[in-house]
Amino acid sequence: MTYCVGILLEEGLLIASDSRTSAGVDQVATFRKMTVFDKPGERVLVMVTAGNLAVSQAIVQHLRNGLSTETGQDSLFSAPNMFDAARVVGRAVRAIHDEDAEYLRRHHSDFNASILFGGQIAGERPRLFSIYSAGNFIEASEETPYFQIGEIKYGKPILDRVITYRSSLMEAAKCTMLSFDSTIRSNISVAPPIDLMMYRKDSLEPTKPRTVDDGDAYFSSIRKYWGESLRRVFAEMPNPDWPEIRD
Repeated sequence: MTYCVGILLEEGLLIASDSRTSAGVDQVATFRKMTVFDKPGERVLVMVTAGNLAVSQAIVQHLRNGLSTETGQDSLFSAPNMFDAARVVGRAVRAIHDEDAEYLRRHHSDFNASILFGGQIAGERPRLFSIYSAGNFIEASEETPYFQIGEIKYGKPILDRVITYRSSLMEAAKCTMLSFDSTIRSNISVAPPIDLMMYRKDSLEPTKPRTVDDGDAYFSSIRKYWGESLRRVFAEMPNPDWPEIRD
């Protein structure tokens, strides 16, 4: 299992993923789930994946192979806009499904891949998509500015309460780190290091993803502050004053 977040903001985009991959309690490994495709000055595209690792890696390799023929319809570098780029990713998902799904079924395994794909191509605003195992997708909007894939339930409440389209990139980074903290605390299948990329609108320059591990000073400090603050606020709240349970 994994946990990934993508947030569309007025200032740009934030995309983050953990690196835990597990196939049981005694088979735990670290694999990067973030891939960046870029042509500085023209386009910056970022994707993170959840689901079957072999399927996800095959999709990424299919997309990399497509870059060798930039005039082909399946090249991320020839797509004229982000919608068409998302369709390129969707076609890659379907291509791997056509190759592998039947073999997976024979071995009692599902074809399982979820993708967050975002970025900016010169001439349009940044955009963010959630792409499903069938290769279809939906797009984030000002009203629904974030997507999650993987182990989503633990980190969702704070995103729902805090994040809006007009949140700053730094506010989104802080909220995302707390969302990961909640998920890591409640689910052993999600763990650092966390890859986090912030892209500022119209820069059209890739930003090296920041790797946040257990020893990261900022992550450690806000995890401690958040836990202490929650306990303090909880203690300050009044207990129920329900007649049927009064002493």
